[in-house]
Amino acid sequence: MLFLVLSILCSVIVGVIFKITRKYNGNPTQIVALNYVTALALCYFTYNPNLAEVNANALWNIYIAIGFLLPFVFLSLVASIKHMGIVKTDAAQRLSLFIPILAAWLIFKEEFNTYKVIGIVIGFLALLFILRKQSGNTQNKWFFPAAVLIGFGVIDILFKQIALYTTLPYPTSLFVVFCISCVVAILISIYEMAIKKVNLEPKNLIFGVLVGVFNFGNILFYLKAHKAFADNPSTVFAGMNMGVIILGSLVGLLFFKEKLSKINFIGIFLALISIILIVISQFN
Repeated sequence: MLFLVLSILCSVIVGVIFKITRKYNGNPTQIVALNYVTALALCYFTYNPNLAEVNANALWNIYIAIGFLLPFVFLSLVASIKHMGIVKTDAAQRLSLFIPILAAWLIFKEEFNTYKVIGIVIGFLALLFILRKQSGNTQNKWFFPAAVLIGFGVIDILFKQIALYTTLPYPTSLFVVFCISCVVAILISIYEMAIKKVNLEPKNLIFGVLVGVFNFGNILFYLKAHKAFADNPSTVFAGMNMGVIILGSLVGLLFFKEKLSKINFIGIFLALISIILIVISQFN
């Protein structure tokens, strides 16, 4: 259970760091790039991947797809936290689980029971309620949490394909993905510095390292939690998603004074109900 709690904390702390960077006018692209440099180094020293095992037969199409998607989805996450807050962004990220579930139904023809169908319907209602703007808000940047939801959902599908590829150890595949993401993020940063004349600032390096440490911690402890609960993965699945939504909501409301309407609160409650029903559906 400790690993699960640590994974939840790391996930929420990443959002908190990005919230703080707004106060100091941090550059999101530079922070994301340094995040991947840090995560890449931690992945190498933690798992010591054998790169000699990676050859032309590896899942390069999936590696490249995830490698390109991750930086752009991460930047959408930053923008969503900036414009919509931690509460709505965390909820959108966790509800991205409906993308792979729908893919299993529509593409892989997986059979759905009543609990799963009801859970999906409630999940969509939760999204509508969570992303609904307040009456006094003339702008609702729903695009950013929507990009987070769809992006993480697609990435989840691709990572599941990697998990099924047993020729390479999962940490080695993860390292290759981080390498590609790191290169993409650095190229975006170089473009900004060369074309847009954006300066490389020390504060962005510090924020980037912090995000990288907790981003990697989230992945490391999540994998350890799954190993600890090998016979009951639904516990990790439910605990992670519900834990992030609840803790993220508390942090956003108490520490950053984010304003939510009654409809938004109902949406968060429905999101938790939806996740519970999805977990129950695994046992029926």
